[in-house]
Amino acid sequence: MTDTLLSGKGPFRSDHSVPPADPGAPETMARAALEALQLERLRWTVRHAYENVPMYRAKFEAAGIAPDDIRTLADVERLPFTTKEDLRRAYPFGMFAVPMSEVRRIHASSGTTGRPTVVGYTEGDLDRWADLIARSLRAAGVQPGWKVHNAYGYGLFTGGLGAHAGIERAGCVVIPVSGGQTARQVQLIRDFEPDAIMCTPSYLLTIADAFEEQGLDPRETSLKVAICGAEPWTNEMRHELERRMDLKAVDIYGLSEVMGPGVGQESIETQDGPHVWEDHFLPEIIGEDLQRVADGERGELVFTTLTKEAFPVIRYRTRDLTRLMPGSAYPAMRRIEKITGRNDDMIILRGVNLFPTQIEEIALEIEHLTPHFILELTKRGRMDELTVKIECTPGVSRETSESAALILQLRVKERIGTTVDVEIVPTGSLPRSEGKYKRLYDLRDQG
Repeated sequence: MTDTLLSGKGPFRSDHSVPPADPGAPETMARAALEALQLERLRWTVRHAYENVPMYRAKFEAAGIAPDDIRTLADVERLPFTTKEDLRRAYPFGMFAVPMSEVRRIHASSGTTGRPTVVGYTEGDLDRWADLIARSLRAAGVQPGWKVHNAYGYGLFTGGLGAHAGIERAGCVVIPVSGGQTARQVQLIRDFEPDAIMCTPSYLLTIADAFEEQGLDPRETSLKVAICGAEPWTNEMRHELERRMDLKAVDIYGLSEVMGPGVGQESIETQDGPHVWEDHFLPEIIGEDLQRVADGERGELVFTTLTKEAFPVIRYRTRDLTRLMPGSAYPAMRRIEKITGRNDDMIILRGVNLFPTQIEEIALEIEHLTPHFILELTKRGRMDELTVKIECTPGVSRETSESAALILQLRVKERIGTTVDVEIVPTGSLPRSEGKYKRLYDLRDQG
């Protein structure tokens, strides 16, 4: 089976077309109509994956389930999970459900912790992806004819090219800047006067810093909306970005294994968490026992794609921690609570679970502290120690910075229940984001 799996060969069916189009716009779709569409698409996806991806056929047979056993949406719980390790074992093309002659684009993760995960898209997949990004932009308040500064990275990362096609589909003007070269980003924002920007929240913070370093006020740009994603960020970070740049910041959700950006989008009107586009993605939340929990309960987010032709995924464990909530701006589509942590981001420090975003949330409440910080995990004897290295706002005295550091240390102890060291470092000494920002440095193996 392994040879077949890794080769990507399978008993391909000749028809990979997705079931019927949406019965209506997400703004007007009734929940009953949505669930009927979800079931039809779920049954198609399960059969498509079973017949064309050897790994899924093996998993289903081991679980004693066949495509015809899926009769209700609740039956999704009978299906086995898919993990990132499954995708890595199938590297590079073993998860593709169509022949390569039908694939029109390939993307991949960075692979910094092992083999990259490789995803493929048919022409139909790319068309639906552009539609979903366009839908997301509308939810974010972007209007046709607006200029959109796209600072997501282009290349194998899904962000840049995925957003690019959707910006065009929305009838907007795309400015394909990609990430990096921050001084040039500042110049182009000043010269081209975009209405909206798409990038990671940490990189938008870097852009705001660059404006100020050049003696410019980041509040005086043409930008009205920032559509930020690709990394966990808090509402405190949102407020910081909105304050410093005089715009509205909204959350776009996605991950390359499921599609890329555009799996869900926060509404500019409500700013209360991304609505999942449930006509294309079936979400679940599972607890530590891997059993599904009720809406409103916190746990790990799991997705089953409903319309992916080249790369269907069944119950993919995202590692993102959140909860499902009723729709607000789009009543038929449930929302997810803002993602502020992942299972694999969690630090267990002397028996206490801690996430980098918790430090961000507390630091941004304290006067004179900035969002520029990193975490260094070291070992002292048999005990793990965590040091927060953080910058203060420019020009504060040593006494003031030491007082702010003490407040941060005390609030972490009070709210999270563990002790951290806090070290104030010179302004500008920490690395700046040019895309996804690395917060945690595990130095325990370095003595």
